[in-house]
Amino acid sequence: MHIRSTGSKTRVVGAALAVALAATGALSACSSSTKSGSKVVVASAAFPENALLMEIYAQALEAKGISVERKPNVGQRDVLFQQLKSDSITVVPEYNGALLAYLDKTATETTQSAVDQAVAGKLPANLEILNPAAAQDNDSLVVTKDLAAKDSLKNISDLAPYAKDLVIGSAPEFKTRQQGLVGLGSTYGLTFKDFKALDNSGPQTVSALQHGDAQVVDLYSTTPAIKTNGFVVLNDDKGLFGVQNVVPLVDKKNLSQTGVDALNAVSGKLDTPTLTSLLEQVVTEKKDPSDVANAWLASQGLNK
Repeated sequence: MHIRSTGSKTRVVGAALAVALAATGALSACSSSTKSGSKVVVASAAFPENALLMEIYAQALEAKGISVERKPNVGQRDVLFQQLKSDSITVVPEYNGALLAYLDKTATETTQSAVDQAVAGKLPANLEILNPAAAQDNDSLVVTKDLAAKDSLKNISDLAPYAKDLVIGSAPEFKTRQQGLVGLGSTYGLTFKDFKALDNSGPQTVSALQHGDAQVVDLYSTTPAIKTNGFVVLNDDKGLFGVQNVVPLVDKKNLSQTGVDALNAVSGKLDTPTLTSLLEQVVTEKKDPSDVANAWLASQGLNK
């Protein structure tokens, strides 16, 4: 993504206008109007669910008269985070547990309130998380039905006798996260034969499991391919993965209170079954994400 080319020009004009209006006592009203009327850049990571959430956020903001620019499929979390810090983007759909793991690889908080508090304490001054949704999309270790039956696998701890002979696959950052390969070692005592770097709960990861390139993979719990392929999700019996509530991460100085309220309203309506259903419509039924987002927002009264 790129910094908006009009940014410096807008700041110069805005500064001159502020000086002129200060003499008339109208500065406060104009500042509020300018902020709420400025363009908000909503971006997403490069996987379908996040892009869908981006579209939901964008349309919810537009329904309140806010001008929105979309930046879908930008890349991994580190790219998005740096661009948030540098004012290139304004809003990103995040997941509180994964965001904390990115900010602090040694973090051990697992409850929603503790995770949110820890995240808030580690964000740069210009960033904040808004209200988390009830919807979660958690990391989950997944195996084929055949392997689960062969080795009687129901829980992650059941992998203990077999992990040394198995390849685990996931997005690259899973390898260094506490709520990832590090925690699977320290919490469950699992040491795998090898780690295979794949995509973010996408077709590459699904294919690796289907074709035996990896015998265990990390898929997000709302991934439609789990149901479609009859994969088995292993129970996280020691609670390693904690919570992964969907939450807007925003550049607070570039988002009006109207925008904050619109995104919090989305969070107030979005639960896990709903998110799973919406994603199935996009991934399995091949519906346009814009249409899926629009229909859901309308059903919740959030499109006006």
